[in-house]
Amino acid sequence: MSTPHNQANKGEIASVVLMPGDPLRAKFIAENYLEDVVCFNTVRNMLGYTGTYKGKKVSVMGSGMGMPSIGIYSYELYSQYDVDTIIRIGSAGGYTPDLKLFDVTLAHSSYSKSSYAQVQSHDFNEIQYPDEQLNQKIMDCAKKLNMEIKSIRIHSSDAFYCEDDSLMKEAIQNGCQAVEMESFALFHNAKVLHKKAAAICTISDSFAFEEITTPQQREQCFNDMMKIALEACL
Repeated sequence: MSTPHNQANKGEIASVVLMPGDPLRAKFIAENYLEDVVCFNTVRNMLGYTGTYKGKKVSVMGSGMGMPSIGIYSYELYSQYDVDTIIRIGSAGGYTPDLKLFDVTLAHSSYSKSSYAQVQSHDFNEIQYPDEQLNQKIMDCAKKLNMEIKSIRIHSSDAFYCEDDSLMKEAIQNGCQAVEMESFALFHNAKVLHKKAAAICTISDSFAFEEITTPQQREQCFNDMMKIALEACL
């Protein structure tokens, strides 16, 4: 049973899915961390793979950029493929100077002015939340691996390019420490469908200082985030 966006048959996708925005990061994880890998999706080049990590069946699939894109893929995974848990493993831009390049963050909430939740289910809440138990498991895994992970409120923005900084200032006033474009929709879909979701993001650039990671680094060098997420699948 395929969908317009996913050619996989039921049973080909694990109950736990790691979801980077970049499909090439999904390919990198599959090739470097999973065993017995099978590619289950190539539609629109939104690559998806299933394999095993330390004997556990795990899938990894790209989400694309923005809430409409992750909204489609996560909703179908939850509703059509019996996926129970999605862990976003993405990049984020730091708002505050205490977040440095390559810092790993875990969203304890996601703030947005997006209309995604309103349109999807008449939900007017500007804050959406991950699964608390899943977040605690991720924190425990990071501690076990002796890797630092910072719990933050993240800002999910509909726009990557803004004509002024008013949206950023408003987000900071609402307690946000970093910005990305997906977690709000993922958390909302999980809530609506009674599933689990979390979002681990590595800081790839900053509004507080002039440093930025390269596309290759964003694809291949977020290893701490990948390892923590994989351990949380076990």
